[in-house]
Amino acid sequence: MAQYFEVHPDNPQQRLLKQAAALLARGEIIAVPTDSSYALACRLDDKDAVEKLRRIRQVDEKHHLTLLCRDLSELANYAIVDNRQYRLLKAATPGPYTFLLEATKEVPRRVSHPQRKTIGLRVPEHNALLELLMLHGEPLLATTLIPPGETEPMNDAQAIRERFEKQVGGVIDAGACPSQPTTVVDLVPMGAGGDPELVRQGRGPLGPLGL
Repeated sequence: MAQYFEVHPDNPQQRLLKQAAALLARGEIIAVPTDSSYALACRLDDKDAVEKLRRIRQVDEKHHLTLLCRDLSELANYAIVDNRQYRLLKAATPGPYTFLLEATKEVPRRVSHPQRKTIGLRVPEHNALLELLMLHGEPLLATTLIPPGETEPMNDAQAIRERFEKQVGGVIDAGACPSQPTTVVDLVPMGAGGDPELVRQGRGPLGPLGL
């Protein structure tokens, strides 16, 4: 039975988020709110949890999972970023963007894309999630909470609890999210002197990206 944490979106109760962080530390998967839609999240270095995350979503290893980071200071451990890429990241974070970057050797092979060796990274603009990331102490691995066979993400925490209560360890209810996907931008071409490439236009506007 999934634990249910009802928190304020702007001033979340630390006591509840500490309980959620403890679930993550024990290898559980948690449904979390973001600045785009609800997502499923787990520890980055937990092989069993990552496999379970993929099973719940019914996606294979070619599906990009995303690292949710508190701020850009955490990126250097997981992605190779040059000055041009960093300037663009700084202009667009925090916000509803996912950036594809070349993964470092710190990223477990099972997490990065098997052919491209890339990783999706993002810094969300959601106080409850940022607080959870701070309490957890490192980035979380996440995927948008789209039920198998469907195309739209779930946005009602109570409905998420009812549908996935036997598959996830907890649900953080911070109210409805915008229910729009992130804008996905491939920054890998910039490392070779090229331009960023728009993969998917979502909630994040293109202005800060110069696209």
